[in-house]
Amino acid sequence: MSRVYNFSAGPAVLPEEVLKEAQEEMLDYRGCGMSVMEMSHRSKVFQNIIDEAEADLRDLMGIPSNYKVLFLQGGASLQFSMIPMNLMKNGVADYIVTGQWAKKAYAEAQKYGKANKIASSEDKTFSYIPDCSDLAISPDADYVYICENNTIYGTKYKKLPNTKGKTLVADVSSCFLSEPVNVSDYGIIYGGVQKNIGPAGMVISIIRDDLITDDVLPGTPTMMKFKTHADAGSLYNTPNCYCIYMCGKVFKWLKKMGGLEVMKQRNEEKAKLLYDFLDQSKLFKGTVVPEDRSLMNVPFITGNADLDAKFVKESKEAGLENLKGHRTVGGMRASIYNAMPKKGVETLVAFMKKFEEENL
Repeated sequence: MSRVYNFSAGPAVLPEEVLKEAQEEMLDYRGCGMSVMEMSHRSKVFQNIIDEAEADLRDLMGIPSNYKVLFLQGGASLQFSMIPMNLMKNGVADYIVTGQWAKKAYAEAQKYGKANKIASSEDKTFSYIPDCSDLAISPDADYVYICENNTIYGTKYKKLPNTKGKTLVADVSSCFLSEPVNVSDYGIIYGGVQKNIGPAGMVISIIRDDLITDDVLPGTPTMMKFKTHADAGSLYNTPNCYCIYMCGKVFKWLKKMGGLEVMKQRNEEKAKLLYDFLDQSKLFKGTVVPEDRSLMNVPFITGNADLDAKFVKESKEAGLENLKGHRTVGGMRASIYNAMPKKGVETLVAFMKKFEEENL
């Protein structure tokens, strides 16, 4: 069996080297006689796995000591509730809505307090990032919320908003570990791991210590308190053990590849190949303003729904999987995360050139 090039937005491509390592350890993890899927999360063996994963992530991102790393269940979507439950002390939060997931987070926050939409790009189908240099930040806002890379629409903040001293909370699900970040710029930086780090079923949340308190909204369930998980080292209940193990392997792979600076360079090279073709193509067109383009998610269209459908069908037959755009926008989308090799993007561009020649 030959592996396809998987351009899925998530669950997404994982490094082949990591999958092979996991395969070798599937039945017997390092001589313990059982799979990681079978072992107790209270065992010394698993404690070593989670400790090593956290240490490697801290090293990769340069996470300061006054931030906790939490491995949580519920994906990014559960954080849409968990964040206001833990942070809305004044009952006010500001949201910048640049796509479907920020929109959902904003709607969820309205259940817990006053959520203000202080900027949005919905007027042009989320095809750009609004100017965030001088926003009308609410004086009593507990935090300002963004989705930093918009998976569906293919936009990315190139500069963080000016929050005027307010805590910045960022969902980075689809750009997590794709480039270096300054963790200190955020109060919380979090993301579902199924796009750029590991298998589906977990979110990693990196939270500044002062935001982890018992002072939460009345009625907040025990499992929804940051403090519950921080105090227990992400082991309050049975976590997603196998996902943590796989993420740990990806962290080691990233370190072996040279870290996040190297990943950024690789991702820029891959994205340039695709964007350069789109910019000169007579058939295909990118949908995002050039200055706000994501390195991870590249949406494009032909302008003809039937031709789009034909492209998706024929690309699949050619071993290029999951290029159909999100159901809310149509068209096509190539997600080219860290684990997508450059050869995969080159193969896609070659196929697009051939398709253009045959269909113009």
